[in-house]
Amino acid sequence: MDIRNLQLFRHLASTLHFARTSQACYITPSALTRVIQRMETELGKPLFIRNNRSVELTPAGLAFKKYAEDVLRRWDSLHDDLSSEDVLQGELSIYCSVTAAYGFLPDIMAQYRRAHSRVKIHLETGDPAKALIKLFNQDADIVIAALPDTLPKDLVFQILSQTPLVFIAPLKYPEVIVETHGRIDWEKTPLIIPDHGLSRDRIDLWFAKENFVPSIYSQVAGNEAIIVMVSLGCGIGLVPRMVLEKSPFVNQVKILEKTPELPPFVIGLCTRQKNLSNPRVEALWRIASEK
Repeated sequence: MDIRNLQLFRHLASTLHFARTSQACYITPSALTRVIQRMETELGKPLFIRNNRSVELTPAGLAFKKYAEDVLRRWDSLHDDLSSEDVLQGELSIYCSVTAAYGFLPDIMAQYRRAHSRVKIHLETGDPAKALIKLFNQDADIVIAALPDTLPKDLVFQILSQTPLVFIAPLKYPEVIVETHGRIDWEKTPLIIPDHGLSRDRIDLWFAKENFVPSIYSQVAGNEAIIVMVSLGCGIGLVPRMVLEKSPFVNQVKILEKTPELPPFVIGLCTRQKNLSNPRVEALWRIASEK
């Protein structure tokens, strides 16, 4: 079994979703299926239980996952041992939102690439609420994320910026806001909110504190989706101001005044403490700290 196949297996073992792994790893679903089937043939045991609705690891799959992770750690360690101090090699995987990729990565990564051109960068963008999950699943070496209210003990965080959370409304559909006595009626005005993540936690806490039962029009993944739905007049939403300012729909919505002031997002680099022993991660961490 080669390293590439072990990497595919590890990714699939974390997502338990063939389509997502094939898309993230740039392989067709049929080719991914053949890779897994060859592994199962070599081992003489099924690694996954598959049906039309779900994918699960078998006991053999769980055991093989530990083996694959150990081999891949040793492979990375070998790359590090073979690299001189000033000539790093191997791969560095980064996960962040599209907004973070635009706003933070260019300056940092330009310097990183000049200093370590032989390191292969793998960048994946997506819902920022999934960033820490990517770290825990070892799908990324380092992420750009919002600082959670409680940072897990095995993670380290380096602040890059801060952005307030703002409530937005559509410019073309002012009637979407329902008012009572000149103020927003939070129980009647439709809301577009995140289906999970830090923004959702904070707005849920505020509603619980005020004893409101909100009128939720939709729960979506990703701040960009919230902005689009708000611009279409589906309701009002809560997003980080930094995301709004970089959105192509920024001129189709407005920031509401006289709304609750929720704690801002602190944005930064985040990785597992043990990942800092990886010289590729440590080099990026150092460059960011110097910035």
